[in-house]
Amino acid sequence: MKKILPPVLFIVFIVVMVVTCWLMDSLHTVNYPYNLLGIFGVAIGLFISIKGKALFKTLGTNIMTFDNPDKLVTEGIYQYSRNPMYLGFVVALLGFALLTGASIVSFLFVVLFFLITDRWYIAFEEKAMMKTFGREYKAYCQAVRRWI
Repeated sequence: MKKILPPVLFIVFIVVMVVTCWLMDSLHTVNYPYNLLGIFGVAIGLFISIKGKALFKTLGTNIMTFDNPDKLVTEGIYQYSRNPMYLGFVVALLGFALLTGASIVSFLFVVLFFLITDRWYIAFEEKAMMKTFGREYKAYCQAVRRWI
């Protein structure tokens, strides 16, 4: 079975959030034009994710979730978060939740994405990082938080 990559899951959650919130007539708590503030959340979140990915590309390291890690990246945005790409996805989803009217259902999707990311993807990656980098990774984990 092919594993779903985080960016694909992110896009699926956006689509499901929009469909659920608009087509199922969810109660919107933030109306136009205030919901447009969500654009900032989307932009900031995508910026964070792109910065994380760009640093991996610059350093020539593996970015694929289910492949073996080949470098421990601790510089740039990784000085502040061990998982800036996932953090960016969550921030962007919060922005989309606001854009769709900030219904309770949309925020539940954000929480669900956060839990899947934290318990599945990050847990998987941390095991692989610990196996590959051992004490160096443990020291990094003690110095830098998982999210923020």
